[in-house]
Amino acid sequence: MRHYKRNQIEEAISRLFGEQSAEPSSGLRTRIKRLLDTDRGLGRNTRANRPELANYAFYSSDSPGKGAEVSFSNYEAFALMIGLQMLNHNWPQMFAVETLRLNRSELEERHTHILSRDPKMLFDEKRIRLAAKPGRPVLKTASPVFLLIWSDNRYFKDPAAVAPSAKIFDDEDTALRFTLGKAGRSTTWLELTKPAHVLSSELSRTLPRKRGRS
Repeated sequence: MRHYKRNQIEEAISRLFGEQSAEPSSGLRTRIKRLLDTDRGLGRNTRANRPELANYAFYSSDSPGKGAEVSFSNYEAFALMIGLQMLNHNWPQMFAVETLRLNRSELEERHTHILSRDPKMLFDEKRIRLAAKPGRPVLKTASPVFLLIWSDNRYFKDPAAVAPSAKIFDDEDTALRFTLGKAGRSTTWLELTKPAHVLSSELSRTLPRKRGRS
């Protein structure tokens, strides 16, 4: 499995987000650093039964110690991208990290499956048009996977209301039914198939940079 340095992650996500500068913006680098620091600061207990306590969101192992370089898998770069998208939709930073910890196993499995599929089939314009449904936005892939971050209206202290959470859906209809399943429910939809392939492609174009080099 190929791993990447942090500068490669920053560069690939910067290109995916369409930043126009030659280098990732300072704002993007700062948000990535904060997500990483939050994840590491929470620590983990590999014996814990709760996945948000047993998993890191963006790391494969505990810190190697001061001065050692940390590398990231393709999935961990993907998770950072999702975390940044959640921040862009004004979900709290701690919630983003905990959500990605909680759902790491399922997200990692979906990511592997997405990248195993032929991009020529996934992003064929004819297939995308045939998959499009009347009255719905045309997606960028014929086989979307959605991560829905959702919350119920808890203003009236509804005992059935659930704290903000996330669910993964393999088709638009099921995701929409869930969104409309309760009055006052709000959702953020993140499509994962297209960005997973774009990010992987961008990562393959990056080069690791030696520490201390500008």
